[in-house]
Amino acid sequence: MQFIESKSSILIVDDLPENLLSLEALLGADKYNLIKANSGEEALEVLLSKGDRIALALLDVQMPGMNGFELAELMRGTEKTKNIPIIFLTAGLVGDQKKFTGYEAGAVDFIQKPIEADILRSKVNIFSELFQKNIKIAAHRDALAKSKADVQRLLEESQNLTRELKKQDKNKDEFLATLAHEIRNPLAPLMNSLEILNKNPDIENKQDLHGVMLRQVKHLTNLVNDLMDLSRVNKGKIDLNRAEVEFSDVLELALDLSMPLIETKKHSFTQNLPTSVVKVNADQSRLAQIIGNLLQNAAKYTPDNGEINLTVTADADNLKIIVQDNGVGIPAEKQAQIYDIFKQLQRNTDSSEAGLGIGLSLVRRLTELHGGTIQVVSEGHNQGSTFTVTLPIVTQLSGESDTALQELASALSTDTLKVLIIDDNKELAETLSMMVELLDCDFVLAHNGEDAIRIAQEERPHIILCDIGLPDISGHEVVQKLTQVPALSHTLFVAQTGWGQETDIQRTKDAGFHKHLVKPVSFGDLEEVVEGYTL
Repeated sequence: MQFIESKSSILIVDDLPENLLSLEALLGADKYNLIKANSGEEALEVLLSKGDRIALALLDVQMPGMNGFELAELMRGTEKTKNIPIIFLTAGLVGDQKKFTGYEAGAVDFIQKPIEADILRSKVNIFSELFQKNIKIAAHRDALAKSKADVQRLLEESQNLTRELKKQDKNKDEFLATLAHEIRNPLAPLMNSLEILNKNPDIENKQDLHGVMLRQVKHLTNLVNDLMDLSRVNKGKIDLNRAEVEFSDVLELALDLSMPLIETKKHSFTQNLPTSVVKVNADQSRLAQIIGNLLQNAAKYTPDNGEINLTVTADADNLKIIVQDNGVGIPAEKQAQIYDIFKQLQRNTDSSEAGLGIGLSLVRRLTELHGGTIQVVSEGHNQGSTFTVTLPIVTQLSGESDTALQELASALSTDTLKVLIIDDNKELAETLSMMVELLDCDFVLAHNGEDAIRIAQEERPHIILCDIGLPDISGHEVVQKLTQVPALSHTLFVAQTGWGQETDIQRTKDAGFHKHLVKPVSFGDLEEVVEGYTL
């Protein structure tokens, strides 16, 4: 963009100082930025430094050394000064030959000395205005070019965003389609088992059907939990409850998660574990989730009767967990994408191995939260895969163990625990009461908030299992009122709800709940609550 000045710059060149002063007085220094030079050589230096900002050059023809014509020729031969208008000033008569020489050198006019002031001012003013207009035109042209470039850039950004949105929309549709497929798979045997029991309640293999239903419900629960965990991790809303844990305890939890699928697909499963006790500073359930998901992934992507190996090594600094299979393998060009939930290896709807890819996405994020790394090695299609998780072994604990429930539980001593179950879903409340009975506890039921408050004060239960979405008042309000009752000061308040985000957990904690369970509440969840309440 060209430099813009409020006053036009006029170069005046004359070897006589009195002529320069006369021209300065005639033109007015207040109207123009007058640049004076008393020789062609001095003028040339000025032109080389400021040539692009000069509106007009007034050159004396007769000067010692470089005359006006020679200076004009040099100006026309220089890119920076070739377009500067030139008016020659001469004291003698100008013949046709001199005029021709001047015009050939680049002159636009000749003015005879003595100079008529009005004529000079008029001509200088015309070229000054022309220069200012040219500058404005150039500025507008530059602004237009910039605007055009900005529009083009915005258009390209918009097109890129549109493509990305279409891609995300397609990814979402594929994800929802695959999610529906993943949900239908366990629902089918679940529905079949229920219909069989409905038509023939006394069927001989009832226990087998119960086992089928339990496995499929667990599968659905794990699927929902993984989805919620991945969402929390991606939003940075998941905290690790670190403690010093024995790896054998972690492995037991991981195998509980993964062995049903390994056994269903009849895989050969081998383990190479340290002979000594290995302790690691980690979140026990999350570390078990990492290992369990890796084993499930290996089982899923290995054809039936395959081989899966788990190797664990430990040194002073690191714990290495290696899961190896002889399954479908991963092409080299796909290995960087396997942790992306939308870029899984199998997207073919005809493939029994197609899946959401939640497991590996969650594994990587949980591993990174533990300060570890994950690597995959595969020689390609049908060559199997090896995943290696490396975690630091930290001797100093970070994080505090929560002993509030244990302290609360040890405060009481009685023979049989009594549990108040509050839920407006009567069938859910009844099934929970059956599980409570299996834990050798007594129970009472309430199906709305007001009844719950009354029954709690009458029965004084040891544990209150309360739904949040009640028909009259919320579970939060119920517990807020009950925590003010002195007779219930040692009661354990447990929320059971379909909402499991960090904000939901914080709300129940603020309301006075001691524990937060996400539906569906399993027998193991209830058992943990009851066993944690020491008589």
